[in-house]
Amino acid sequence: MRLARHAALLGTLLLPAAATAQQQDEPVVFSEVIDVRVVNAEVVVTDRDGNRVHGLTAADFELLVDGEPMPISYFTEIAEGFAQGPATGAVAGVPDLAPYAPVGTNFLIFIDDFFSIERDRNRVLDSLEEDLRELGPVDRVAAVAFDGDSLEMLTAWTNDPSVMEQALDRARRRTAYGLQRLSELRMSEANRETQAIFEAVADQAFAPDLREAAELEQIGAEAQQGETGSDVAMRAQTLAEEDAAALKDLLGTSLSSQELRYAQRLEDQLELSVLAAMATMRSLANQPGRKVMLLLAGGWPRSAALFTVAGKGDTSSFAASADGALMSEDELYGPLVSAANLIGYALYPVDLPGLSATFSGDAARGFGPGAQPDAGPGSLEREDMLHSTLDLLADSTGGVSMINADRDQALAAAVEDTRSYYWIGFEPTRREDEAFHDIEVRLAGRPDLRVRTREGYVDMSRDREVSMTVDAAMRFGIPPDTRPLEVRFSDPVRAGRRRMSMAVEVIIPLDHVELIPVAGGWRNELEVRVTAMDLDGNRSEMSRERILIAGPAKPRPGQVFYYETDLVFRRRDHTWVIAVHDPLTGTVLTSRGEVGRVGKELP
Repeated sequence: MRLARHAALLGTLLLPAAATAQQQDEPVVFSEVIDVRVVNAEVVVTDRDGNRVHGLTAADFELLVDGEPMPISYFTEIAEGFAQGPATGAVAGVPDLAPYAPVGTNFLIFIDDFFSIERDRNRVLDSLEEDLRELGPVDRVAAVAFDGDSLEMLTAWTNDPSVMEQALDRARRRTAYGLQRLSELRMSEANRETQAIFEAVADQAFAPDLREAAELEQIGAEAQQGETGSDVAMRAQTLAEEDAAALKDLLGTSLSSQELRYAQRLEDQLELSVLAAMATMRSLANQPGRKVMLLLAGGWPRSAALFTVAGKGDTSSFAASADGALMSEDELYGPLVSAANLIGYALYPVDLPGLSATFSGDAARGFGPGAQPDAGPGSLEREDMLHSTLDLLADSTGGVSMINADRDQALAAAVEDTRSYYWIGFEPTRREDEAFHDIEVRLAGRPDLRVRTREGYVDMSRDREVSMTVDAAMRFGIPPDTRPLEVRFSDPVRAGRRRMSMAVEVIIPLDHVELIPVAGGWRNELEVRVTAMDLDGNRSEMSRERILIAGPAKPRPGQVFYYETDLVFRRRDHTWVIAVHDPLTGTVLTSRGEVGRVGKELP
């Protein structure tokens, strides 16, 4: 194999980052992007009384994608954890089940420590441990926890009860940061009240807007002429909504500057937690059998804008519901739903806070025995928003939300719900066009039966999948398995004002990429991506370079390819990710580490 060397400048990475020495240890590596050939639709059929219906065949079902009939490639019924007959169809990625063979479920437990309060989280973890006895002999459990900064793999897939108990015990000892989130909310509320006082004083100092005053006077005059009180209220509400819309058009948002700061911070935190859940799910996707994620959410509102202005009034809620400065629920939670539906996870979100999401007492000091639910303005409205998110995630993926008291039987309920269903698989036409495709399963001529399944999937492009893999490696850096991708940096040298340059050597093992015979030789064109991030989470744009690997013969086992380039950074320390993508197989080798000035002046 010809030794190819490159000296191209991939891109200038202009981010500050953390002060540590050059990374010398072998880095951890992500595996590959998800190769979806079959979309699974686990279908639950019930009668009008909610009882499961058994004995249906593939001929009873009609599968539609985007309203068009789609052939069913795979079908079997699972009843009480056992296959009820031989599966029809043989497709890749779906098990060939023998009649009456036990069928297990993979329960992935994602623990959100970033938004959860320790007391609420541990109560649910205690109940999960009690429910372990409900698992079947071929069920498996994995557990991952997220603290807003990093993911911790508490246990990989296992059916050993003692391993599961040890993982839950480690989870209970982890720090939970929900009190900080609660403190941030209360500080925002206090600032909003202070701002309202200042605005009231200012309103007394200046004359009211003449146009608005005239319109209100006209409303009052019409009311005296026989218009009902409800009509007057509706017209006043319309006027307020028009004013809110005008403010939004002028400023791009209906929120005050203080409210917008809190809402954007909350949105960033939610987006990070959603990304962590999605990265966890994708990393643990290659497991045969049905897949369920128990999402222990500490409090994810459906809208950061609405959560911010809860209790403030109808006009504020109207304007915030479509605030253009913040993400919509589809933008925030859509990627998680789409990934779950594409790779076959059903989401079973668990309401960690239970009956009330806010409590009295100083959040900075923790909870004492006298902590009580807070019934202040907006508390019930906010609780409804948290529950609404759980319902959204469950309904969109064919799962069930565990709200309020249901949190105490979360695992037992999920086990019971996944024991009986119809397993339908179909092979979609992949265009990788980022388009959403609606899934509908119908029972022709049976209006007395109800069907529950996932709602659809997004045909994600390979480019986006690779970007998500690199993003997850940058932020979390703990993939479930590793591949040997060695990266070596030279000592940094000065490269202009506030810049430093490093020579980089990436050693690509050819055992993990595919070369194909072309014109009497063997070749492939790989893609190398580089990005960096500072301590504050600011990231550079992802640099991309295509490199040709070519040789006269098929590579020998253990042979490697050396790729060299120079990178230019600001003269601060960085966390970096370098990824090598093989477009033929979808494999992504991703290396992560830290580089910097090595604590000395640069030459």
